[in-house]
Amino acid sequence: MSIQSADKTDAVVTKDSSSTDAASRLHSSIQVGSTDRDSSNSEIVISVQHVKKRIKRKMIIHDVTFDVRAGEIFGFLGPNGAGKTTTIRMLVDLIKPTEGTITVCGHNVNREPEQALQHIGSIVENPEVYSYLTGWENLEHFARMQPGVDEQRIREVVELVRLDRRIHDKVSTYSLGMRQRLGIAQALLGRPKLLILDEPTNGLDPKGIKEMRAFIRLLAAEGMAVFVSSHLLSEIQLLCDRVAIISRGKVLAVGGVRELVETHSHMAVWQLEPRDQGLALLQNSPYVQIITNVDEFIDDSIVAASGVDAIFTEMDEEHIAELVAHMTASGIFVKGVTKINPTLEQLFLKMTEGEILE
Repeated sequence: MSIQSADKTDAVVTKDSSSTDAASRLHSSIQVGSTDRDSSNSEIVISVQHVKKRIKRKMIIHDVTFDVRAGEIFGFLGPNGAGKTTTIRMLVDLIKPTEGTITVCGHNVNREPEQALQHIGSIVENPEVYSYLTGWENLEHFARMQPGVDEQRIREVVELVRLDRRIHDKVSTYSLGMRQRLGIAQALLGRPKLLILDEPTNGLDPKGIKEMRAFIRLLAAEGMAVFVSSHLLSEIQLLCDRVAIISRGKVLAVGGVRELVETHSHMAVWQLEPRDQGLALLQNSPYVQIITNVDEFIDDSIVAASGVDAIFTEMDEEHIAELVAHMTASGIFVKGVTKINPTLEQLFLKMTEGEILE
């Protein structure tokens, strides 16, 4: 008998230390993407408290509450129609909440919009840039709308997003990834403390996604709060420190990625002989829930490697040894037990009852 651990979570939340040459020149002492980064004692940059939104007679956002701190990458996850975009629009004062408060650096977004919004840089949906202008001309245009943004600041953000070689080319010649970086440069012109990104990796190829991930980590390492809305759960698990899961306008959970996947569900895969007798024993245990819809909640690679006779269960790890002893006493041969921590995607599907992300 073997008891193993297939802990996918530990593998996916480990963050690399890659950074750009420009970033190294600007901040050579920063360790990018450290798993030891702890922002729990940092300044709260944005606080969303008991926010609700009613349109006509329908309540579409129900009591949303979360904080995002300096130096933190915060993921906002939900299926199509869950309320992500509506919430983001309230964060940047495009629409007003029916109830609740949103404060940015201590300023109420609804009562003090100018003071609050000066601390926010955002890209909601797609970056708005002018294709017939060069990248530099686009940034000059947006710089005129913000006080204190001079040519030196434009150079800084261009270098930070690594567009210095193409900044004087027309945007019509840019790839999607370059347009995304130009949009982020625009959002950073005013030196915001909070960057809001809506689907920042949407449409990017794997190389572009990796570059965007490293860049977002760099911003967080410099102390910026980054709020990322996305439907790419695997990417969020790689990128974010904490997440909020929203479904049907309600926040189902807020917490650290590792904390959520380890706290909310523990699973074990059993290899037993005879299988039917072992399955009956597991079904009769008060500690065990048999997972029948395996394809929805277990990673395909684990299902394939486990074989057709594997029994997938949800249970606390502390009861495994007791059950193994019980099976042995009952004449059941335990060929193996594999402990699994779910991925964020599996946790999401369970919490939202299988809603599809779009």
